[in-house]
Amino acid sequence: MRRSLQGQYIHNAGGGEPFKAFVPAPLPPHPPVEWTPPLRARFDAALVALGRLDAVTELLPDTGLLLSSFVRKEAVLSSMIEGTKSTLADLFLVETDETPTAPLHDVREVRRHVAALEHGFKRLRGGFPLSLRLLREIHAVLFKASRNRSVTPGEFRRSQVWVGGTRPGNAVFVPPPAGAVPDCLSSLERFLNDLPEPHSPLVKAALVHVQFETIHPFLDGNGRVGRLLIPLQLAADGVLREPLLFVSLHFKQHRQTYYELLNRVRTEGDWESWLEFFSVAVAESATAAVNAARRLLKLTARDAASIAGLGRPAPSALLIHRALQRHPIATAEKLGALAHLTPATVNRALVHLERLGIVSELTAKQRGRVFSYVQYTRILNEGMALPR
Repeated sequence: MRRSLQGQYIHNAGGGEPFKAFVPAPLPPHPPVEWTPPLRARFDAALVALGRLDAVTELLPDTGLLLSSFVRKEAVLSSMIEGTKSTLADLFLVETDETPTAPLHDVREVRRHVAALEHGFKRLRGGFPLSLRLLREIHAVLFKASRNRSVTPGEFRRSQVWVGGTRPGNAVFVPPPAGAVPDCLSSLERFLNDLPEPHSPLVKAALVHVQFETIHPFLDGNGRVGRLLIPLQLAADGVLREPLLFVSLHFKQHRQTYYELLNRVRTEGDWESWLEFFSVAVAESATAAVNAARRLLKLTARDAASIAGLGRPAPSALLIHRALQRHPIATAEKLGALAHLTPATVNRALVHLERLGIVSELTAKQRGRVFSYVQYTRILNEGMALPR
């Protein structure tokens, strides 16, 4: 199906170099999406994968343990797309008050991403609707104490922005003028709330992501908020109980295709190609999350069984093992605080866990020793080292 431009260009010729800013048409697409059998099959497969992912939460003895690591992995990947150098190990080190290998400001940016996602889900669980107000709150958390003082945390932009290039005149893409942003966002919020008509939550997530990135409502952080919006919206619509779906790895692996498809939606109305890409991203991301969750469950169950065979040291060692599932790279002091154990008890437990091959010391210090839950971190790190 051939469509025309999905919006209109506003020509700006006042005061300087002329440029064209793009104002998207309100959702849903017009003419409607052409649901060919292959495209429908892709979405059916994605929905099945999401169902399996949601079912994993019922298998978890403590969802919070696994969720904590998954959220941090997504924060690192999403921030990598924006150019940060932090690794998952760096994030855990900073959270343990240790010095990371990456620049500290990069790791702090990732920490704020974690806080923003946790804030969004906490608000949804408390009954707060997915709305423009919540997006502003998330943005405020994302840029709290940021070095970039021009970002205006929690506020929609009041000036022109552009993507690529050094100015609007040579940019790859120029989002709507600031004056058009409120109307664009109002229409987007209506669509999020199933107006003028309801849509399947997964279809809605795909359409909303493009529209949000096209509007580019903030001075900075649009990519990160736009990616956070996907699991938030699926949770708000009852598809997922926990934020276990994250697509940043797929978007990073297929970065060029991702940007090309966003542009083709705007200029050619090719929603079908975007929807196919998005459905594959969701299906593969959900399947990878299910596989990782099952492997981590199997690993922790096996290690817990080994620890249980220790005899008298077993109870304290099991508490440290549990703390490592929440913080798989940590100092002995941090593990003691999480497990509510004395330093002497923690050190004895770590000796047993090292002997069993469950943990490994990353430092050679007498104090401030850092330990890693070796196999656990290895599974979490899969897919993290990606080509630039």
